[in-house]
Amino acid sequence: MHSGAQAYAQTAQKTAGPRELEAQLLMRAAQKLQAVMSGQITDSEEMRAAIRYNRKLWTILSTSATAAENPLPPQVKQNIGNIAMFVLPHCVELEMIPNPQRLGSLININRELAAGLSSMAPAAA
Repeated sequence: MHSGAQAYAQTAQKTAGPRELEAQLLMRAAQKLQAVMSGQITDSEEMRAAIRYNRKLWTILSTSATAAENPLPPQVKQNIGNIAMFVLPHCVELEMIPNPQRLGSLININRELAAGLSSMAPAAA
C-alpha cells in the first residue's frame, strides 16, 4: 500500500465509529476468505490464517454483542449469537481441513453484516 493510502487508512480507523470499524473488519475478513476461495491464496497455512482471522473476529464480535452490558436489543443479541453458533464451528472445521469451496457462506455473512453496520453508522457532521 502506498504511504498516502496507509495514512488515510490509519486516519479513517481513528475517526470511524464502532459500527463502521466493525464493518471494515468484517469486510477485511471477507476479502481474505474471498482470496482463498478464488484461488489467489493457495498455501494451506495462509488459508488457515485467513479462516483463523475470521474466527477470532467473530469470537470478539459475538462476545461483545451478547454481553449483558451491551445496549443492543435482546433480539439483535440473540441473532448475532445464533449466527456465531454457525460461523465459529464452521471456521474451526475449515481450519482443520481447508476447503475453499466451503467459504461462500462465511463470506456472505460477513458482507451482509458489514453492509448492515455501514448503513446504521451515523452520518458524519
